[in-house]
Amino acid sequence: MSGASQMQMPTTNDVPKKAVVLGSLGWSLVNFRLDLIRRLSSNGYEVLAAAADIDDETAATLRDNGVRPCPIPMDRTGTNPLHDLGTLWALVRFFRKEKPELVISYTMKPNIYGSLAAQIAGVPHRYALFTGLGYSFMEENPTGRRKRVRDLSILLHRLALRRIHGAFCYNSADRRDIRRFHLIPDRVPLHDVPGSGVDTRRYTETPVPEGRVKFLFIGRLLRSKGLLTLGKAAEILRAQGHECDIDILGPADSNPDAIDPDLFADWQERGLVNWLGETRDVRPYLAKCSVFVLPTELREGVPRSILEAMSSGRAVITTDAPGCGEATQDGVSGLVFPQGDASALAQTMKRFIDDPTLATAMGNAAREHACRSYDVHLVNSILMQHMGVEPLDRDARLPKGLDYAELAS
Repeated sequence: MSGASQMQMPTTNDVPKKAVVLGSLGWSLVNFRLDLIRRLSSNGYEVLAAAADIDDETAATLRDNGVRPCPIPMDRTGTNPLHDLGTLWALVRFFRKEKPELVISYTMKPNIYGSLAAQIAGVPHRYALFTGLGYSFMEENPTGRRKRVRDLSILLHRLALRRIHGAFCYNSADRRDIRRFHLIPDRVPLHDVPGSGVDTRRYTETPVPEGRVKFLFIGRLLRSKGLLTLGKAAEILRAQGHECDIDILGPADSNPDAIDPDLFADWQERGLVNWLGETRDVRPYLAKCSVFVLPTELREGVPRSILEAMSSGRAVITTDAPGCGEATQDGVSGLVFPQGDASALAQTMKRFIDDPTLATAMGNAAREHACRSYDVHLVNSILMQHMGVEPLDRDARLPKGLDYAELAS
């Protein structure tokens, strides 16, 4: 296989080889990687799911799927080097004890410290999944603190990922910067995958509700998610006399990027937005909305929320931020507007208010696009093949008996 490390696949006569899936947050192992974990198990691996903050519900779900949860000390957002060194050596000890055959890491700290620890511990096969380069790579020519953070990030990636066997990325902007800044050596294969994927059988298409148009935002309450832009767009629509509902689903956040609580409360008091709180199951909320809106200004790889909305048959409004505009077929399955442009967002939302049938037409196209391009089985097949876990077979991307046309219908 071109660019893939060839591993002898486990057989029923062998003691199962171990694979570690390493993330930064326990819940993400279930929310984003459970199908990948199941795929590894179906290929004969004993899977260990490692991350920080593995809560009881997550641990129970992993165990129910025959997976061992392995809590790892990790400060996901902190910058204390002593804490990060503690994470590194905890991972080295963990890998030396468990002796996995394969380590797959995702997000920044697991990629850096997991890849380096796996190298130190002698893990034979090491892969990194770039789910989005994030804050420090948002600007072309950053200054001040953001430049220092980016320079440190580049240095750490180069140090830690110099001997990985392969890497994966979600969008063209991340691919460009991974190669431009040599985050991995030029000799290391960098494969494209269409995001984390979405289970199109779990996120099934539901009819767009009749009546007043309802827009839904899903995400943390952060300015960088575009909430200020959304609030300003709501004010513009109100001033123009347009009626609609704007629901916001997601947790409040304590980091410096969080939306001002007083401003957010003012929006609610004025009826500009409705806050629905947070949930671990967004499907009922998607079923009740007309259009999904994500006005983000972040580099997010391919936002899972967009994929879940498309799979649910919802048109998407999003920005031209890397990964967002690429996932949305502008004018077909949704509409794309420039980052931070509240007037453009208001005009885009107005199109759905003026013509409610547009939500159904674009929602149908979104469902088809999700099934054909972003189904989680397609994503996991790409990962498995390029890691040598499954043989290369470009026509066998969905499990036997599962057809794209059936999913989309």
